[in-house]
Amino acid sequence: MSSNNEPVAIPIIERNPNDLLGMDTSDLNTLTGEAVLSFHNISYQETVQRCFQFYKKTSVIERLSNISGIMKPGLNVIMGPQDGSRSLLLNVLAARTDPRGLSGDIFINGKPRPANFTCTSGYVPQPRSKELRKRTSIAMELVAEHPILFLDDPTTGLDLSTTTDVISILRRMSMRGRTIIFSIYRPPYSIFRLFDRLTLVASGKVMFHGPAQEALEYFKSAGYNYDSHNNPADFFLDIIDGGFSALFHSEEDGHEAGEHEELSERQHEVIEELVNMYAQSSLYRKMKTELDSFLGERKAGRSSALEIMCVTPFWHQLRWIFRRSFKNCLGFPRVTGIQAIVTALVAVIVGTVFLVLQNDCTAIQRRAALLFLLTSFECITGMTTGELFVIDSDRFIHEHISGYYRVSSYFLGKLLAELVPRRLFPSIIFTVIVFSIAGIKTDVKGFFTMIFTVMMLAYSASSLPLSIGAGENAAAIPTQFITIYFVFTMYITGLSLHPEDFLPEISWIQHFSIPHYGFTALLHNDLLGQNFCPEHKTAEISRCHNLVICTGEEFLTIQGIDLSSWGFWENHVALVCIMIILLSITYVQLLAFTKKRHF
Repeated sequence: MSSNNEPVAIPIIERNPNDLLGMDTSDLNTLTGEAVLSFHNISYQETVQRCFQFYKKTSVIERLSNISGIMKPGLNVIMGPQDGSRSLLLNVLAARTDPRGLSGDIFINGKPRPANFTCTSGYVPQPRSKELRKRTSIAMELVAEHPILFLDDPTTGLDLSTTTDVISILRRMSMRGRTIIFSIYRPPYSIFRLFDRLTLVASGKVMFHGPAQEALEYFKSAGYNYDSHNNPADFFLDIIDGGFSALFHSEEDGHEAGEHEELSERQHEVIEELVNMYAQSSLYRKMKTELDSFLGERKAGRSSALEIMCVTPFWHQLRWIFRRSFKNCLGFPRVTGIQAIVTALVAVIVGTVFLVLQNDCTAIQRRAALLFLLTSFECITGMTTGELFVIDSDRFIHEHISGYYRVSSYFLGKLLAELVPRRLFPSIIFTVIVFSIAGIKTDVKGFFTMIFTVMMLAYSASSLPLSIGAGENAAAIPTQFITIYFVFTMYITGLSLHPEDFLPEISWIQHFSIPHYGFTALLHNDLLGQNFCPEHKTAEISRCHNLVICTGEEFLTIQGIDLSSWGFWENHVALVCIMIILLSITYVQLLAFTKKRHF
């Protein structure tokens, strides 16, 4: 421990557990002050299915085998080859793995791990993106001031200068009594010398667990030759890889293994020998004695089922999710500008075409076709919203498990901050430009009712891809199904414009058609009360060869649309019901996704 006068880059703030609003602080007793994490006989088995040509074979693989140890305040490092063992052990200790297949006990200060452990401990996953995001993730957890902080390979992808800064900050935090546990691969000596405790793990087994600065002497005393110019971390991993000879290998290493299988077998033998050597060492006996003392002092009972508990109220979470999501939506002005320009250009082209094709004999049909095109535009553009909950799913899972916010606040905040503006502004731009250029006039009430109907249609259409794609990878979203649905339902809706060609046998499909309800509402709002045969155009209309429909009521009657107010609002009720059902499915999928990815 260092003195309290040593300068620290990030100030420490003492927090009162009573300040954590909405949380039962009885579970926090094991996480106040310094926290010692002990784990006893941890094993982890994973069920794997392998698909062959005609059958599936299920096998159980032991990923961790009978691992015990103690992590005290300070820098606790888990190091090993790139076989997944070090990250898995870290995630097991951090309660970030599926508990199925896990056996053993994990205690905090000798007491069972609390149910809200994921909310009262920090965790930094492996960010797959740029250096800035990784540094930001680490900074967020440091500011949270959790007594225990887990970091999964925090230095991967960082340059030496940034790595040194990160480890130095973690070192200073640990000297203030925080338990820092992280995995790392081949750190340089300037970093390794800062470690307090080292755990070497490979193939799910421990080869060393004890003071980091004693590890070198431990292996040297076992007969491994160490070059003073070599990096200790490289030395340890080369031993595990079978690249060094020990006393018990001195007579067997007269030839080199030329085949990969021989090398793998050699490495397996080396790992087993290292595991046995550690199990017979004084370090292991000392660790077991200390673990037994923890077991003797702990309260009766096992770790309770993990729960996610949030420390802030729903409205606070919703406000911050909304602000962050809205900033993300505005964070790409170039993309937003291009989308607005493309939408405006398409609207200009469509409006111009309908203006050029103006014909007094088919004015009402032209108006209906324009409304059908508007319906199609809203449905097609709604298909692009399926990635709303996919693009930041990893961050969502991490922050939700850490207790930052509930699924409900995240769900509602994303919808309000991203879906609403993404669908609202393009729809308004397209509608206003098309109707202005096409020369369609309406009163103020009719205009805003049309905008309201367009938005109801847009949000209902957008809820379908959301309900199918929530929680899945973007590549796995079945966009073909959504495309087929909209193309088919829009085709059926288009046929309804020609009652003589419409088949009554397929009319039941309209009950499940989002375009049908939106198009019908638009027709009702725009055509009711309209006269398309004014007196000053009597001569032109008299020269028409086909029957001219003069009033909106006549056209709506032919279409079988109820002329009453309910004939308009029933379509909105249907759209609202569809939207509620699909968004409820989306929310349920998010809940299931969090439970699946929780561990």
